[in-house]
Amino acid sequence: METVVSGIRPTGNLHLGNYFGAVKSFLQMQNEYKCYFFIADWHSLTTRPKPENIIKSAHTILAEYLACGINPEKATIYIQSDVKEVLELYLYLNMNAYLGEMERCTTFKEKARKQPENVNVGLLTYPTLMAADILIHRAAKVPVGKDQEQNMEMARKFARRFNTIYEKDFFPEPQSFSLATKSVKIPGLDGSGKMGKSEGNCIYLMDDTETIRKKVMKAVTDSGPTMPNSEKPEVIQNLFTFLDIVSTKDTYDYFNDKWNDCSIRYGDLKKQIAVDVAAFNTPIRERIREYSSNVDLLNNIAKAGAEKAHESAINTLKEIRHIIGFHA
Repeated sequence: METVVSGIRPTGNLHLGNYFGAVKSFLQMQNEYKCYFFIADWHSLTTRPKPENIIKSAHTILAEYLACGINPEKATIYIQSDVKEVLELYLYLNMNAYLGEMERCTTFKEKARKQPENVNVGLLTYPTLMAADILIHRAAKVPVGKDQEQNMEMARKFARRFNTIYEKDFFPEPQSFSLATKSVKIPGLDGSGKMGKSEGNCIYLMDDTETIRKKVMKAVTDSGPTMPNSEKPEVIQNLFTFLDIVSTKDTYDYFNDKWNDCSIRYGDLKKQIAVDVAAFNTPIRERIREYSSNVDLLNNIAKAGAEKAHESAINTLKEIRHIIGFHA
């Protein structure tokens, strides 16, 4: 069975974009692959989170994973910092990485632009830590978004470089993949781009009905169609994307017909989206609250996951040490 690895940084609650992107894929993958899903608390240090939020944030993501249906009996779910072997592999990969190639990474340049007061070395070596997370389990596949594709290419490069330097066919080259035949990009409520925490345009899985209503009613629109059957501009197509993922086909067709005959009322469209998003969120939100209130359960699941991940990681690291020349 092929191994799959994926992680998420604990920098806030999961939103609809996370659910219909990574999490929905995880739900299928856990039945078909040997999966390691981790909460990347080390990665979050590049943004200097408050110490009291480290464990709290990890528990939040863990509770949301469980509430969405990720099953710890099927997939290994763990917190990154519980598997210390990752740091040793991170060190080895850094020794074979070059400053110039790291500085050219798009993600580094973008993060440095967004946080000029905190351009830390962790940002620069983000790709090697990400590669260590993947290669420690010798993963064959990694579900990632397009914004992480360059980092995935770096992971493949580091795997090839290790194999070449030590003349061993040890690491597989992890491939990016998606189970969906058509990638669903959940738009932000600001009218363009995708839903993202840093953009402040999210509907979170924990949002209640009134919060959802207020957010959706503020979504960007235009003055409306002037010609029958005209093409929808991006800001309107974004709203129809929400209809497509949370509403019934009849509802989608109703508003689509209203668009095509130029009789659509955006207020009615937004109200319907708000109602349907709230209906989708409610059972997940209730399960999140249930899991979040049981700290002992979360700790036990994280501990059990860490033990499984540690077993995989130490086996890989023993071979790596031997290949490099250290005592295993």
